[in-house]
Amino acid sequence: MPRWALGIDLGGTAVKLAVIDENGDVLDHQRHPTRVNAGPEGIVEHIASLGFSMYDRFKKRLDENLFAGIGLGAPGAVDTVKGTLSYPPNLPGWERYPLKSQLQKVLSNEYSLDSSLILENDANIAACGEAVFGAGKVFDDFMMITLGTGVGSGIILDRKLYRGPRGTAGEIGALTVDYDSQSVHVGIRGSVESLIGKKRIVSMGIDMYRCSERNVQAETFHGKDLCDLSPRTLEKAAHHGDAVAKEVWERVGKILGIGLAGVVALMDIRKFVIGGGISGAGDLIFSPAFEQMKAATLPSMHEGMEIVPAALGNKAGVYGAAARCFSFIE
Repeated sequence: MPRWALGIDLGGTAVKLAVIDENGDVLDHQRHPTRVNAGPEGIVEHIASLGFSMYDRFKKRLDENLFAGIGLGAPGAVDTVKGTLSYPPNLPGWERYPLKSQLQKVLSNEYSLDSSLILENDANIAACGEAVFGAGKVFDDFMMITLGTGVGSGIILDRKLYRGPRGTAGEIGALTVDYDSQSVHVGIRGSVESLIGKKRIVSMGIDMYRCSERNVQAETFHGKDLCDLSPRTLEKAAHHGDAVAKEVWERVGKILGIGLAGVVALMDIRKFVIGGGISGAGDLIFSPAFEQMKAATLPSMHEGMEIVPAALGNKAGVYGAAARCFSFIE
């Protein structure tokens, strides 16, 4: 019988949990709203309750002696040595919080569950998931990028997670690609995230439609006065031949490509796995990103360049959390 683990992915919107065995089979998967207003202690109590409930249902069926532990991915700066989470986006009131020890304390005191617990940054844990069970299985070195509300990333080097000496390596979303831009995110002007985060894509689309008269049927896709415009409607419009929507995605892809070019030049990473909700636009983003990445790098850097879609969807985080418990990746 294979070992099994509990993978947890904490986000600003939802907490995702899954029971996964070492063969990569998902035996149960749940999604619950994050109780943002409950603060750190309330969220920890909620995670502990959900996690123990799932563990308790499977411990006899799967053999609790084969339980490999709990893996937890969380947004923000994670100190894997101290077990702290600092300034997670969309989780107000955390600042620097001892997430690992507090969750272990609640699990032990309230549920008598004394288990190993691994805490990682959410983008790093997603990279681990794709490296072990997804699109990154075939690569020794790659960067996993998640395009969603923000832009996150994790780096795999020689089949190991690279965190950097202070745990903040791989934050491509914070990389400045236009120092003179009017777009600012968390105080950084012209960063990748400030330019192609979800909200910015929406505002870019609205601005471009209002400056163009090429498509008089925008309401068909985006509602009256563009009130329903979203990345999903932009994707649909582009696939129906809408020129403005295509131009929006072309711009998004080129901005991403400039960021990828910086990674290629600095780290000699040439494989990129792209996931997250925005990545559903597929080649509308990937093609211009690839061409821009080539245009912004030396010819000697082009060999082996590749952009591939992530394979695990919104389960990459829970897969990666489980993979860390199995020590499939360090």
